[in-house]
Amino acid sequence: MQGLFSKGESKNPAKKQPTLLGQEEKMKGKASNDKQPAKPKEPGGKQRSLGPVPNLEEHVAPDWWRSLFNSIYLKTDADVVDDAEITRKEVELFAQILGISQDDRILDLCCGQGRHSLELTRRGFANVEGMDRSHYLIQRAKSQARKESLSIRFREGDARKVPYPPDSFDAVMILGNSFGYFETPQDDLRVLKEVARVLKPWGKLLVDIADGDYLKKHFQPRSWEWIDPKNFVCRERSLSLDKQRLISREVVTHTEKGVIVDQFYAERLYTKESITDLLAKAGFGEITVHSQISPDSKRNQDLGMMERRIIVSAQIRKEWTPAKKKPKELVRNVAVVLGDPSKPDSLKPFGIFDDDDIYTLDQLKDALRELPGYKFTCYNSHSTFLGDMVRLKGKIDYVLNFCDEGFDNEARKELHVPAILEALGIPYTGAGPQCIAFCYDKSLVRGVAQEMGIPVPNALFIKPEDTTFDLDLTFPVIVKPNLGDSSFGITQRSVAYSVEELLNAVAEIRQKFGYEKPVLVEEFLMGADLTMAIIGNPPESYQVLPIVEEDYSNLPEGLPRICGYEAKWIPDSPYWNLKSVPAKLSEVVEKSLIEWSSMLSERLECRDYARFDWRLNVKDKPKLLEVNPNPGWCWDGHLAKMAKIAGMSYAEMLAAILKTAEQRLGLQPTNGALN
Repeated sequence: MQGLFSKGESKNPAKKQPTLLGQEEKMKGKASNDKQPAKPKEPGGKQRSLGPVPNLEEHVAPDWWRSLFNSIYLKTDADVVDDAEITRKEVELFAQILGISQDDRILDLCCGQGRHSLELTRRGFANVEGMDRSHYLIQRAKSQARKESLSIRFREGDARKVPYPPDSFDAVMILGNSFGYFETPQDDLRVLKEVARVLKPWGKLLVDIADGDYLKKHFQPRSWEWIDPKNFVCRERSLSLDKQRLISREVVTHTEKGVIVDQFYAERLYTKESITDLLAKAGFGEITVHSQISPDSKRNQDLGMMERRIIVSAQIRKEWTPAKKKPKELVRNVAVVLGDPSKPDSLKPFGIFDDDDIYTLDQLKDALRELPGYKFTCYNSHSTFLGDMVRLKGKIDYVLNFCDEGFDNEARKELHVPAILEALGIPYTGAGPQCIAFCYDKSLVRGVAQEMGIPVPNALFIKPEDTTFDLDLTFPVIVKPNLGDSSFGITQRSVAYSVEELLNAVAEIRQKFGYEKPVLVEEFLMGADLTMAIIGNPPESYQVLPIVEEDYSNLPEGLPRICGYEAKWIPDSPYWNLKSVPAKLSEVVEKSLIEWSSMLSERLECRDYARFDWRLNVKDKPKLLEVNPNPGWCWDGHLAKMAKIAGMSYAEMLAAILKTAEQRLGLQPTNGALN
């Protein structure tokens, strides 16, 4: 039993914590003004039992959890809460269900002595916090963290009013049956609403609670067991009058000292249906009840509330809480221009913004919130875009142009956004309209590269009206739209090994993708598939991110090694799980890629950040595939992957783009802004 305040971790109706002995309380330094429930005393101050009690519920104090979780609790429930192997198995299961990563910020609410928090930190999770109502258990947790030199924060607090700002955590866990200690379900609802408040949009909650349906039918009315060679505990249980709580009594006795405590507590019995309803009332969605679990206790006697538990996960969807601006703080006002979720997008599989797109936008907003000295306001309505920008002129420092979908979500109109901003005289990040127009045409980029002496694949240009053409290339070849981005029209069938497959590939682009513009047929290079990126503005000041290559080792045999439309947009494709790994290149090749990419960035007038795609031939000679000004900025895209290899967080990558744009625009840093 891990209280909602004290998550003494294993909550066992049969196993609840007695109040501390007066002398022990002083020794532990219990810093609490909470009143302790009165206990019958023998003459001379000794603890005694109440004797037979006809109605257990009458003896349960409304705030029983204030005094129950202490050193005696750690003895009565030690078969679960002090078993390292049980904790390891639970953490492994819970982390898998939540899908958390080691960079996520995690709150272990009602953490007790911190067994789950500590284990997560041992496994490399770097941002774990634990909170509990019990002063004694929190001090134990802090002591253990110091002993193991683990970087983890523990604090005391009431789960109904947690001391964290909104949108603080990626995941919250309430474990060890630490939910349902209050008198009314309304207080439990307050806890869940607090969890929803401190979770980030798309944040996840996991609750580990007793299976109420099972316990109503199978609780043990009476039991006793030895908890160590000197102490044993006797337990009584009954259902509350409304049948919604399990009332428990524990009498802990020492063989020489006699009765140590005689205590009563009550825990609400949630069923799968009732906990689902309560989570929905708190605003959670995606509510899933997972398989039941039961601890493999070595004592294997009375497991009480821990005997059978249900694991429930849920997700919160909400808007980011508006950041509060400090009164005299000088901030940079930045408008963030994005694609329009209300409009169709022909590049997306179903032609619309889906949950993954909304999640990506929320990840961006989260990262921007981390940057000091800024006020970001997002604009994604293209129907009102012109009017919005006219009203903003003179009121913002610049625009962060992340509308890589294009105006009205049309890729060919990507240049319209910077063109409108230039016409209005509003500064912005990224490439200008001329650069975007050049790079949208792969054949034009090939021509510029060849003029500069930069190698490109041999290629054939097929115009829409061409019914015949001379193929002066050696198979295999790859067929791609000459105009476009996001790997539009490039699938596994784009690689052709014969004239027939080439004709079929051209027909598919025209018919399936509705593409009626020129087609580019290039020699298919069989070497490493490389991507590199520059943040900055060559030749003056720029940073080259680590070069990565696509890892095709897990791709089924027979499929061409390409990172096309299927890898970016089709989750059930064998290409979906491709990974980018640091490239292993010779010094000569790496130096050439950096030199050529910086030359192209300057020649094509890329600005602030750009990505360059290359591929090696069978002789490990690199050739340019394409140039991407204003490349994908999403948290899991190639740019972010390369930044992570360079030791930059997603927020730091965004900050680097902002900083280089401000340097180019001649803007001076404001108080608290990036330096």
